[in-house]
Amino acid sequence: MYRPCFEMLIQVLRQQTSLQNSRYLTLEEQVMIFVYVISQKATNRMAMGDWQHSGSTISINCVGAIDGTHIAAHAPADVANNFRGRKSTVTSNMLAICSFDMLFTYIVTGWEGAVDDSRVLTTQLEDPTSGFPHPPPGKYYLVDSGYSNKPGFLAPFRNIPYHLRDARRRAGGINGPTELFNYRHASLRNCIEKCFGVLKARFPILRYMTNFSLIRQWEIAICCCVLHNFIRLHNCGDPLFDRYGVDGYAAFRLR
Repeated sequence: MYRPCFEMLIQVLRQQTSLQNSRYLTLEEQVMIFVYVISQKATNRMAMGDWQHSGSTISINCVGAIDGTHIAAHAPADVANNFRGRKSTVTSNMLAICSFDMLFTYIVTGWEGAVDDSRVLTTQLEDPTSGFPHPPPGKYYLVDSGYSNKPGFLAPFRNIPYHLRDARRRAGGINGPTELFNYRHASLRNCIEKCFGVLKARFPILRYMTNFSLIRQWEIAICCCVLHNFIRLHNCGDPLFDRYGVDGYAAFRLR
């Protein structure tokens, strides 16, 4: 179904039936899920799994967002190349999980900047001693397209516009169910981008690391995350959290 036809259907349903937005789903989303079920021969259970809707929005079953970020590093010359990321800058890759109130709930440091995010996550999942907080059954983390889409980890559609700024700049708006899904996904997952933005704005050492030992550098990153959480919990009206709390605010990224 092309977009003009879909929009006409929505208009007819609004005008000539009693259908309307529910507490958790817009009429457009309700119709998209219904069309998905009948066009894919999907059961209701499959639709719930694929769309993560069960009388709720995408956020109800989501327990947080996962992403990696690069922090500045000083590495010995004999291993420095292992720490060079895509921009040839010497960095360490830090994996983080955050909640939607911008608190870090899990941090992993110590990875070279040349290592991609998905490998870091896979290693943590496979290590029974990592302490990784696996989501409860039926729940999931939001991840970007660099990670695998699998139970417990919900990624966006690939090769479909995703970033909030892209959707907002397009004159035609959001086009179709997959773009709408990606837009909703990005709106929620943006919390981790804002966390990284606050973290690096507050602690410039993460962007310009002093020449400590590698282990000390990684410990500093963890300490910064702990202080971030303490300030978030106990310092109401913090200007950085107020600044980066604006939806879609750009975050510092060393990548």
